[in-house]
Amino acid sequence: MKRFNKLFLTIVLSSAFFVSCSNDDDNTQEPRGDYDGGVFVVNEGQFGLENGSISYLSDDLEIENNVFTLVNPGKVTGDVVQCIGFNGDLAYIVVNFSNKIEVVNRYTFKSVATITAKLNNPRYIAFANGKGYVTNWGDGVNTEDDYVGVLDLTSNSITSTIPVVEGPEKIIENDGKLYVTHKGGYNFGNSLTVINASNNTVVTNFVVGDIPTAVAKDNGSLYVLCEGNPSYAETETAGKIVKVNLSNNTVASTINFEGKTHPGFLDIESSKIYYTVAKNVYSMSTTATALPTAPVFAAEVSAIYGLTVKNNKIYVADNGNRQDAGKIKIYSLTGSLAKTQTVGVSPNGFYFNN
Repeated sequence: MKRFNKLFLTIVLSSAFFVSCSNDDDNTQEPRGDYDGGVFVVNEGQFGLENGSISYLSDDLEIENNVFTLVNPGKVTGDVVQCIGFNGDLAYIVVNFSNKIEVVNRYTFKSVATITAKLNNPRYIAFANGKGYVTNWGDGVNTEDDYVGVLDLTSNSITSTIPVVEGPEKIIENDGKLYVTHKGGYNFGNSLTVINASNNTVVTNFVVGDIPTAVAKDNGSLYVLCEGNPSYAETETAGKIVKVNLSNNTVASTINFEGKTHPGFLDIESSKIYYTVAKNVYSMSTTATALPTAPVFAAEVSAIYGLTVKNNKIYVADNGNRQDAGKIKIYSLTGSLAKTQTVGVSPNGFYFNN
């Protein structure tokens, strides 16, 4: 475990001090905290309960669960932990149903602040122009109260809001602009909003596809995975992968899934797209014009609830029955299972602390 490793390192460094009080050639940097490096796993918990949590996966793939409460006794992460955003030395934990953001030091996980004012169904966070930007659904049945909250990073307060169309979800920054997918809240969205972070105004909003969820950047393009409208919608539609040109904010190309196929998650590494359909993981080049015919592998999970590809590994979240502890699985790029770890209830995402 990382705590043990760092304690051992401290002993070794202290012993070395008695051998040599100074060494001009020694540029060794002290570790910044117990959670320097590694991966944070967000566990949503059960809706209506405050059992959401954060797990920590060390570089040697060992797990430590419930780190927020371990480091901050008496505090709970909250009800439906949605995501983590990093800015400088801080991590911002967005907690959806608790309507709050927990701010911690990303390397020690010690609490810095709790933000609650002017948050209403917060979802995801990004940073631009020295500010934070938080998507909010507002009241799920009200189609006109959705917004992006502008977070002052000095006062840890929402200082203004940017009204947007219903169901703002994932948000990603590029060159001073923010790109917001509109999953649709309690309804069915199909668009992408572009916000200019220099003046906090909406530049444009345009259709990409039904239920846009995952987004990733690569080589001047934004790739948007659209799930398609589900079977219980008035009209069911298949998913698609939409490529947006970031230089002019227009749709460059679209690859449609066949029939009524609903893809789930998407990530990009080394100009390769990885996406999921049910329990299957597929990959293809970002320049591909057609979908692959066969998956790379089928994940050994109850259901895939999160996917991240990083450092030649594929990280998969398995939410199990969404009541008991879930699991994460780490695969090679060819689908060989390297590690399984038990985490909190309903793991949904991976956030690399480097």
